[in-house]
Amino acid sequence: MKVVLFCGGYGMRLREYSESIPKPMVTIGYRPILWHVMKYYAHHGHKDFVLCLGWKANVVKDYFLNYDECLSNDFVLRGGGTDVSLLNSDIQDWNITFVDTGVASNIGQRLKAVQPHLEGEETFLANYTDGLSSVHLPELIDFHERSDSTATFVSVRPSQTFHKVTIDQEGAVRGVQEIGKTDTWMNGGYFVLSQKFFDYLGEGEEMVDEPFQRLIAEGKLRSMRHQGFWGCMDTYKEKQLLDDMYDRGDTPWAVWDKAAPLVPCTTPVSSFQNINLPR
Repeated sequence: MKVVLFCGGYGMRLREYSESIPKPMVTIGYRPILWHVMKYYAHHGHKDFVLCLGWKANVVKDYFLNYDECLSNDFVLRGGGTDVSLLNSDIQDWNITFVDTGVASNIGQRLKAVQPHLEGEETFLANYTDGLSSVHLPELIDFHERSDSTATFVSVRPSQTFHKVTIDQEGAVRGVQEIGKTDTWMNGGYFVLSQKFFDYLGEGEEMVDEPFQRLIAEGKLRSMRHQGFWGCMDTYKEKQLLDDMYDRGDTPWAVWDKAAPLVPCTTPVSSFQNINLPR
């Protein structure tokens, strides 16, 4: 399956970085978060990527055109640097299509712009590129196929630092409860979409808003609940949390790393999750 990745937003809540580079290129360790997301899909055998570019698209293009395999792979150096032999490789078998989908486009418009590159794909995958997860991708795809839905996405629990408030029409508060203790779930991205999804996506519409309402009305939208790790890099604080985890070797999203399961995730999942995710 092809993987559509939305890489063109401004990332206004990460202005410390996004004024000079697009949010998907903000690094965790040696590599941008975009690389971590792509590595996740490649690990599960999905190595044909379509990148929806926009804001500072040249930064994404330059990164891959001048990709340095030595940063995250073992290698042998000979001849004083004239001969470098890689012992393993990241992207040698990746196929990456770079598509300019507009600087000010919304997610739905970006998806519509790459539709010609998805011809022949009965089902394809999609992601926001600012969230990392340990969700088992084959299980998600199987869930989508068994449900005969047009669109499926991962749901995760919101942070316990927020509170759900119940208010009556007079403004009197009838209840305040940590939202993490309620039966509330939020969109965590990681989409599986049928080619039929484009029939529900109108001109200029957001991907989630109007199309999802139409799918709900027809019973064609599903979501798989994920209780494991999910971390979003939507703010500077979340970027720091992910950096700290990486520095400790606490990387539950790195499903491609055989050593990763041996290191338990010591950071609470709720530390990363937001209720509102503007893109």
